[in-house]
Amino acid sequence: MKPLIRSTLLLAVGAGLGVLLVSLPVSLLPGDGGDDGSSTEREPLYWVAPMDPDYRRDEPGKSPMGMDLVPVYEEDGGPAPGVRVDPTVAHNFGVRLAEVERAVLDDPIFTLGNVALDEPLISHVHPRVSGWIERLAVDAENDPVTEGEVLLELYSPELVRAQEEFLVALRRDATELVAASRARLRALGMRPDQVAALERSGEVLERIAIRAERDGFVLALNVREGMYVQPSTEVMAVGTLDQVWVLAELFERQIPRLAEDREVRFTLDFVPGREWRGEIDLIEPQLDAQLRTLGVRMRFDNPDGRLRPGMFGRVRLEGVTDGLVPVIPREALIRGVGDTPDRVVVALGENRYRSRAVRIGRVTADRVEILTGLEVGERIVVSGQFLIDSESDLDAELLRMGATADGDETPDPSRMDHSEMDD
Repeated sequence: MKPLIRSTLLLAVGAGLGVLLVSLPVSLLPGDGGDDGSSTEREPLYWVAPMDPDYRRDEPGKSPMGMDLVPVYEEDGGPAPGVRVDPTVAHNFGVRLAEVERAVLDDPIFTLGNVALDEPLISHVHPRVSGWIERLAVDAENDPVTEGEVLLELYSPELVRAQEEFLVALRRDATELVAASRARLRALGMRPDQVAALERSGEVLERIAIRAERDGFVLALNVREGMYVQPSTEVMAVGTLDQVWVLAELFERQIPRLAEDREVRFTLDFVPGREWRGEIDLIEPQLDAQLRTLGVRMRFDNPDGRLRPGMFGRVRLEGVTDGLVPVIPREALIRGVGDTPDRVVVALGENRYRSRAVRIGRVTADRVEILTGLEVGERIVVSGQFLIDSESDLDAELLRMGATADGDETPDPSRMDHSEMDD
């Protein structure tokens, strides 16, 4: 009988407890928040893109990259952006950082140029009267000449008659006639010292010497001794190497970076260590329609005559600068292909990194101008960034795969330690 009595008592106690629980207020039941209205379900503050925490929305959706937005709760402070790379792994990758800085972006233009004679300095020798060349002092082209040196001696009956008229006017002491005769001799090619010698000696000069106007060399020789020449005959041309031109061609895309007041430098491969500095003399107004190039003419001083016409060298033209602009090392830039934008890997601190799209401007040999996407002072990866960028792309792909798998929970890769991924 005792077991029966014990069972009866236990049933009675259980029934009493059930009635007591049913009669209690709902606010006192375990797990209920009472009158404060709290709930066990957490409400997100906002949603962010997994790879860009700056992209925030008030409701779920898709990021610009097509990934599901991640909820951010007050107690966890939001998802950690980017990918985490263990310091040891970063050291093995050879990761190096640099800051985005503001600097003057030197944008020189490099091209090739040919040395040519400075054409305005070429002297073209013509007689002013008709006659015969009695003596030719120059033997051949390329012969050097000095200023004042006799180039040839000319016999001209017209010039002889003009001298006789001048002497007659002197003997008659006809002031006006003397002045007119002297002016005529000058117009026919006699120099003032030759006219003065004629006036002193009183004897007609049968041969009139034609002299060089400057130092140089015979560029062209078109006559020989005994030839009959007229004012239209170019006897010779004398060039000089005191100044030379360098002619170059620039591509169409380089024209906006060109300015006439910029410095120009010229070097020759076979003259190491020597650099000539000059200035732009002319930017041609017309573009070559077939080659799509524009001609540029530069002038250089050449006191030692080292630059010779026909030489081929390297030209550096200083391009236009826009003052201080944000720049990064060129090696930090990851160039996009097709629709993929150019990007860099930004160091977020605490061993985390994130790829970020940027819009670039001018690109030089070692630096890149940043138009948008980075701020001055931010730290970026300049070495090893391709490995980190590939990891970021892998994480984004994992997120997309997780979003398309029904019922599969994919961990947030922005929170994953890459040492764990390697394991």
